[in-house]
Amino acid sequence: MKTEVLEAAVITVCVALAGVVLGLLWAWLAPRVPLVGDLVDKNWVVYLKDTEGEQAIGVDGTFTLLALAFGAVSALVVFLVRRRGGVPLVVALALGGLLGSVLAWRVGVWLGPTQNVIAHAKAVGKGVTFSAPLKLGAKGAVLAWPLAALVVHLGLTGLFGPRDPEPYATSYGGPPAT
Repeated sequence: MKTEVLEAAVITVCVALAGVVLGLLWAWLAPRVPLVGDLVDKNWVVYLKDTEGEQAIGVDGTFTLLALAFGAVSALVVFLVRRRGGVPLVVALALGGLLGSVLAWRVGVWLGPTQNVIAHAKAVGKGVTFSAPLKLGAKGAVLAWPLAALVVHLGLTGLFGPRDPEPYATSYGGPPAT
């Protein structure tokens, strides 16, 4: 049991650290939401350039799709390394995926455009288009990685994992073995 808990701790840390890569990919691949700054009565205001644009949904969708892929790959790697299931292993996958998603979210926000949109609007000037900061509007997207990891690991364990020995040598309707 001690070995399984140690392996689970290592898996949790490794999966969580992969969140940095997810954050980098999200900051690089996510669509940019265009904003425009304007000076109204000596105050800066910021508007969406395209009020009917779908870029904000694309930001959430990009994160979710990347997280699903990371969940599937992390489950595959863990299964190939261990070739079996176990409660500590499954908890490690779920916890590591959740921590990795939160880390990716924070890394993506940190690497994306500046959070101070008014200062950015002042810096670029009136009427100039600039990118909004990365933000995850659908907070439930952080659950995509752990859920994908659990589903893929369950499927791999069910299909290719070691089988438990049959408790009875005969079928349920047949005569008892002698």
